[in-house]
Amino acid sequence: MSAETSSAKTTSARDFILPDLGEGLTEAELISWMVNVGDEVHVDQMVVEVESAKSVVELPCPFAGRIEALHANAGDTVSAGQALLSVAEVGAESGANEGSDSDSGGANLIGYGTSEPKARSTKKRSFGPKTSDSTAAPVAEAAATPPASAAEPSVSPVSSPIVRKLAKDNGLSAKHLPGTGPGGIVTRADVLKALESGATASSATASVSDTAAQVSRAHASTTTSASADSTSRDTRTPITGLRKVVSERLSKSRQEVPEATIWLDVDATELLNTKRALEARTGEKYSLLSLVSRFVVAGLKKHPIINSSIDTENNEIVTHADINLGLAAQTPRGLMVPVVHSADQMSLRQLRDSVSETVGKASTGKFSTQELTGGTFTLNNYGVFGVDGSAPIINLPEVAMLGLGRIKERPWVVDGELTVRKVMFLSFVFDHRACDGAEPSQFLTFIADCIENPISLLPEL
Repeated sequence: MSAETSSAKTTSARDFILPDLGEGLTEAELISWMVNVGDEVHVDQMVVEVESAKSVVELPCPFAGRIEALHANAGDTVSAGQALLSVAEVGAESGANEGSDSDSGGANLIGYGTSEPKARSTKKRSFGPKTSDSTAAPVAEAAATPPASAAEPSVSPVSSPIVRKLAKDNGLSAKHLPGTGPGGIVTRADVLKALESGATASSATASVSDTAAQVSRAHASTTTSASADSTSRDTRTPITGLRKVVSERLSKSRQEVPEATIWLDVDATELLNTKRALEARTGEKYSLLSLVSRFVVAGLKKHPIINSSIDTENNEIVTHADINLGLAAQTPRGLMVPVVHSADQMSLRQLRDSVSETVGKASTGKFSTQELTGGTFTLNNYGVFGVDGSAPIINLPEVAMLGLGRIKERPWVVDGELTVRKVMFLSFVFDHRACDGAEPSQFLTFIADCIENPISLLPEL
């Protein structure tokens, strides 16, 4: 009877696997768990937050029941198809759920693990010698078994190829590290801990001659102590998730794009006056970024080649019919470029609201994949960081980016008289494969004219 009960419990447990993330993405970083072992969950309850190369998302559980196990820790990298957690059906020990599939419902997301339950003997994170009936022996029994040789290093279970690769790339053997995961499994955090402690690969057998060792020993003795102290204070941060994508994209941009940068100092005094007058007349708030965004949209309509991208596979310049305005944003999770789609179809008020909503989300960095794709031109307001200018890196596959510096009081000549004005710095970078200097210069001077004399934009509206 007890064996039947145990079998019912085991069979009822189901694995919730990381779904297909789409767009060629195969892994994500686990940010945080929203449940604990022992918690009861319902179908579509949000249980975990993960960060892919595109966005940060909360994932719903496709099963109802009690959390039996969590198979990864915060900070771990998980792959599509890997089990995130196991859910046991509540009341399964009574056998009442046999043949029932009511908890899977019809709300399961595409790509989630909703296959028929399998025997948990192959799913449980318990590692050790196997008995003759092919079921895993308890970990405690495996631990009690004496090792074949006292000199043989202990072997820890490692299920993730990412963990193995991380260890190997840093000269470590993951299977010889102590594991803190379920069933003693070695996690990414264990590898990082070993690296921070200055561990070396236990499997590596460096054969150094006695003569060479004697020659180097004197020098090593004077430097080992200082080096150990220095490295023990260093902090190593893996380049993963969004940071990895940003690094790869910016590096590729610098390597492949024949870019050129032009700039202008612009008197923004009238722009500030226009902003105040507009707010006083309408009783509504308008940010400077939303006003400049409107100038940019008008400029891209006048010079459509700037609203293009490079198709390297077909060796073509693609001039886009729609203007999807990207806004470079610094977020807690790194640099992102959320997109205001169809900005050319919006009124000033609609564009203002969309820009405001996008900037507001930057404080959390939680943008959907749709909000982070499809941009045709990027506006970068680095003036908020208190700097005058920069040479931006083009956001591939776009061909240009406009940068806005801070607004500062400076001496300026107006009608032959020296006076104090509110001046800002504009920098513009463009891809020479798409255009030469004429149209980028015309685009930049158009934006500058709109800032210095906003009423000049009226004929373009």
